[in-house]
Amino acid sequence: MSDNKHRVTRRQFLNYTLTGVGGFMAAGMLMPMLRFAFDPILRETAGTEMVAVADVKEITTEPKRFDFKVKVKDAWYESEEPRSAWVYKDEKGDIIALSPVCKHLGCTVDWNTDKNNPNHFFCPCHYGLYTKDGTNVPGTPPPAPLDRYELEVKDGKLYLGKAKPRGEA
Repeated sequence: MSDNKHRVTRRQFLNYTLTGVGGFMAAGMLMPMLRFAFDPILRETAGTEMVAVADVKEITTEPKRFDFKVKVKDAWYESEEPRSAWVYKDEKGDIIALSPVCKHLGCTVDWNTDKNNPNHFFCPCHYGLYTKDGTNVPGTPPPAPLDRYELEVKDGKLYLGKAKPRGEA
């Protein structure tokens, strides 16, 4: 038997070596680019921070609109997004914070602005109605109740988190 069967020629050796070195160089250039592209997707996002909105002493039984800003991070872009909430105390003294976004088509609801339906949240876009607790009035366009904000009271201040549909924990 000949020893030539298991020998690698100089040409094959150079071919294997250059292919290997080229592969390592390509991987070295591609890895940072892939990491940059997929980092925001792979990074765990923290829950929405609670934002100070109002002093508890300002809150009454009549719904009042409070405007605030939330820091939002979209991939690499960070910004402050304006939000608002309708806040009041119910008959038990518990604080309720409702989202002003109508569940029909996303218009903004107002409190007590419809002369025909006093003490209701009213959506002027399509005449949607909600009761004071945010429940949609049957026979009007909204298919679901207004979302409620997660809330927390600390040191006499009201903090709001994320708005969630009713029934979500």
